[in-house]
Amino acid sequence: MVIVFILGTAGSGKSLLTATYSEWLKNNKQKAITVNLDPGVVNLPYAPDIDIRNSIELNQIMDEYNLGPNGALVLAADLIAEEAERIGEEIEDLQADVVLVDTPGQMELFAFRASGPYIANELTKEQKSILYLFDAVFSFNPLNYVSNMFLSAAVYNRFFFPQLHVLSKYDLLPPEEAKRILEWPADPDALEAVIEEKLTGTRMLLSRDMMRAIYGLGLEFELIPVSGKTNEGLISLSSALERILTGGEKFTL
Repeated sequence: MVIVFILGTAGSGKSLLTATYSEWLKNNKQKAITVNLDPGVVNLPYAPDIDIRNSIELNQIMDEYNLGPNGALVLAADLIAEEAERIGEEIEDLQADVVLVDTPGQMELFAFRASGPYIANELTKEQKSILYLFDAVFSFNPLNYVSNMFLSAAVYNRFFFPQLHVLSKYDLLPPEEAKRILEWPADPDALEAVIEEKLTGTRMLLSRDMMRAIYGLGLEFELIPVSGKTNEGLISLSSALERILTGGEKFTL
């Protein structure tokens, strides 16, 4: 069994990828289950096998603690930590090959509170990895791309799990624009040239220096282009996960 946490900024396509990838795995004879850890989500494009909303109800928290939606989400994120052992037992009972964990839409609730790494570590002792999503439309702007690089590096620093990077919503960009983004991880000179071309003043200087600092750390940001709507890229994504988690073997029991 392997556990895959799907993280990214709000609207980057975490839930859609969870839905699409879980179905793709099942169609390829892998037993995949989904876990929803977002207590505030209203609609999901999949039916979670384990759903935190069954035990932590946002409206109830708002009423009980006299909180607004944002305060309730923060408290709910911490309350989930108390459910980690129970959720882990449910995961073990389902005996899956792959567990896809759909994290809260507001990434900071999971990634940047103490409860997030605690939950991730305590769910099970199985192998774990993170998929960090770069929203293709958002990332086409080099300022946004560099910001995403820093967020991704911060997520890695918080969890220290093997981490892959997905260019989500790949189908929403013209091919030449998507290809340009995909070149940046391996070619810092190309990214720096775009930063100097598209940005000016302090934004240009700060983005360029931030980019250089990230590359200086030696972190890898190879992007796997994936579409949650067309299934494009799921073979490459699954192969990459297998390489880092099972030495290239299939996710089988």
